[in-house]
Amino acid sequence: MTPPPGLGTWTARRARNSPERVALVHGPDRTTYADLDDRVRRLAAGLRGLGVGPGDRVAYLGPNHPSFVETLFATTGLGAVFVPLNTRLAAAEIAFALRDTSPRVVVTLDGSNASLLASGDSDDAFPSLEVGGSYEQLIADSAPADLVDADPDALAVLMFTSGTTGRPKAACLTHANLTWNALNVVVDVDLRSDEVCLLSAPLFHAAALGMTCLPVLLKGGTLVLEAAFDVDRTLDLVEREGVTIMFGVPTMFATIARSPRFADADLSSVRYLLCGGAPVPPALLDVYASRGPAFLQGYGMTEAAPGVLLLDAAHARSKVGTAGRPHFFSDVALADGGEILVRGPNVVAGYWERPEETAAAFSDAGWFRSGDVATRDDDGFHRIVDRVKDLYISGGENVSPAEVEGELTGHPEVVDAAVVGVPDDRWGEVGHAWVVLADGATSTPADLVGWLDGRLARFKTPRTVEVVDALPRNPTGKLDKPALRRSLGQ
Repeated sequence: MTPPPGLGTWTARRARNSPERVALVHGPDRTTYADLDDRVRRLAAGLRGLGVGPGDRVAYLGPNHPSFVETLFATTGLGAVFVPLNTRLAAAEIAFALRDTSPRVVVTLDGSNASLLASGDSDDAFPSLEVGGSYEQLIADSAPADLVDADPDALAVLMFTSGTTGRPKAACLTHANLTWNALNVVVDVDLRSDEVCLLSAPLFHAAALGMTCLPVLLKGGTLVLEAAFDVDRTLDLVEREGVTIMFGVPTMFATIARSPRFADADLSSVRYLLCGGAPVPPALLDVYASRGPAFLQGYGMTEAAPGVLLLDAAHARSKVGTAGRPHFFSDVALADGGEILVRGPNVVAGYWERPEETAAAFSDAGWFRSGDVATRDDDGFHRIVDRVKDLYISGGENVSPAEVEGELTGHPEVVDAAVVGVPDDRWGEVGHAWVVLADGATSTPADLVGWLDGRLARFKTPRTVEVVDALPRNPTGKLDKPALRRSLGQ
């Protein structure tokens, strides 16, 4: 079988087949596929002039914007590697990601982010292009370049994912990984070429990029890009643009349903609500069922680009609470103990410069270990029941307790710390921390929360902090997280 072409050729192929269609909508701006391809080619030429070549990294720091899509395709069209950065991270976390990937250039959408581009050493900063300034000038000054059709197995995107080691690691997504995942979505979600997708969930996450952005562009649909989620803006755009698909987390759709405008809003164009990050509550399913749009829920991970399981609309009610069946080109098995194992052309080969963690992530037979535990019913539907890893999900964002614990124990008066996720009506889960203070310490829980400000993203900061005399540990010294959860009634 001939492998799929590289991502860098996509805009040229779309401009060849549907040049007049609108690819991107952002505010009043509308970009056709012909215009998108022209800008991508010019940006690629400009990046090449700045020294970007095959294998080099180009990072992007900013909210959803056409420049994100342009930089992605221009970078991969040079055989280089795109590195989307999470704008919700603290400056120190962004600095770590930059040092870890050493990008040749950083594209930033907001000039105020310039201070975040320092690598941590005052003598070492990464060159940047500012959208609206030097970025636009580079495009204007460059002639369209010919783009390369990269090897499908070549690295295309480095996307950071939370880990259990206390530091995030970048999953190595190849051109083939991202293309096969997009094909999974096209097949299983049954995307049409006239889809209009409203995307306010951040593109620096694998879910928004892999489950909507790339599949919609592959089919020749339209992406309506929003920098942030806003209820009134969402309802306005649904009516004005004839939105057919929206992607988000359950809290976003619950917020829309609570709007006083919801009852009279025109949702007739909306076919699907793609939802990830946490199961959709049955009550929310009922609210939307009466309005027409169908929920498509799923389970995935950055390492699978990201689709693994999909609960289709036909079974949204009869299999409520499950994460569905495997995507068409993906395979799922349950190991002893029920851990989900994943294999397929959408699954990464490993992590960026993390050989030990890469080796630990795969079974001897080559299956990726998800770290999540599930059951499977007789019809093949999977229900996520626990996490082998301690990650919890807050507002659709993965949080690594080990990372938070590491920052807490960096406080001069903290000698030990533990963090778990606890249920929250608004965010799904939030952090609860236990800390052991040094003798004579005077820090309060509020002081410790303040210590984390600027060191961690807000969604990672524990909502509650409890000072205790000691933390439960097993005979090997490992934290006894089950005992801590039991103390909370979990």
